[in-house]
Amino acid sequence: MGNSLGGKKTTKIMKIDGETFKLKTPVTAEEVLEDFPGHVLLDSESVKHYGARAKPLEAKQRLEAKRLYFVVEPVKECPPPRKVRSGIHMNAKERLEHLMLTRRSSSDLSILKPSGGWTTTKEEEDEGGAVRVKLRIPKAELERLVKEGATELEATHKIASLFMAKHSHEEASKNALRLGHDEPAATIATDTRGVKSRLKRVSFMTERAGSEITVA
Repeated sequence: MGNSLGGKKTTKIMKIDGETFKLKTPVTAEEVLEDFPGHVLLDSESVKHYGARAKPLEAKQRLEAKRLYFVVEPVKECPPPRKVRSGIHMNAKERLEHLMLTRRSSSDLSILKPSGGWTTTKEEEDEGGAVRVKLRIPKAELERLVKEGATELEATHKIASLFMAKHSHEEASKNALRLGHDEPAATIATDTRGVKSRLKRVSFMTERAGSEITVA
């Protein structure tokens, strides 16, 4: 690198802290930057016109006399903004995947079991034609029935009786509505007597907060 001189064939260099020094021309940007590793050289005229978008000098580019140059650190490019995918710009495949995820979420919510209340679930019939029904009742209700009965078997019979009565009442109500009649007590009693009930086998099993009764 040349020595600092004064005269018409010199160029001025300004560092980032404002300190300036002069160099005799001809001199290249590579020679100037030997003492400033990791920096670039900018022409003051380019900075005046383009600001931060000014391009640094090439390594072999010569500096012109009577010009001012800046020794600065290279400007770090900001990462491109993250593209937000919206429904307007999604292609057919992305829309299909989004729709499948939405339906899956709705399905997951629909299969959640209720925390309380009496609920029944029917399973498919087996080869013998029997329908397996699962009855869930609140744990507090089960404890009350157990306390009222002398044994667990009696409580089980009470639960099965309640379920059968409820089931018979629903069947009678459906028959009355199908025939176009109201639902008086006499009609319900008559229809209930006409319903043929299968022999029920009841199993008893406790599950988390509630209890599960399997009626086959």
